[in-house]
Amino acid sequence: MEQYTVEQVADLLGLHVKTVRNYVRDGRLPAVRIGRQYRIAREDLAAFTGLPAVAAARPRHAEVSAIVQIDGLGRRDLDRVSTMVMGSLSGRPNGVRVQFVYDEEREHLKIVVLGGLEESAQVLRIIDALVRD
Repeated sequence: MEQYTVEQVADLLGLHVKTVRNYVRDGRLPAVRIGRQYRIAREDLAAFTGLPAVAAARPRHAEVSAIVQIDGLGRRDLDRVSTMVMGSLSGRPNGVRVQFVYDEEREHLKIVVLGGLEESAQVLRIIDALVRD
């Protein structure tokens, strides 16, 4: 059985946390007290809102965190890779964040990619193509 905290219910319904707590205390929204916090069952939230239980759940969200490590990359190649990757991201919202960390002495590059699955996969394909050249 999936349960929500008062804060999660407030976020889902766009209400203030105190409003949700008042609903619970007044008995309008059934909840179970665990320690000092209330837990609201998904079914009870659905009955309270009049929506199906499935609609009360948050949509799934998946995100990628990837670190690409490239050794033996000179300064000139670093500039080419970073310019091409950042250029592929510019001009449109894509939900991907990319950071470059370069150790010039060891010619060692780490690229940190954070974002949605498909968008991150596209960035990784671009990096793969640039490194193969």
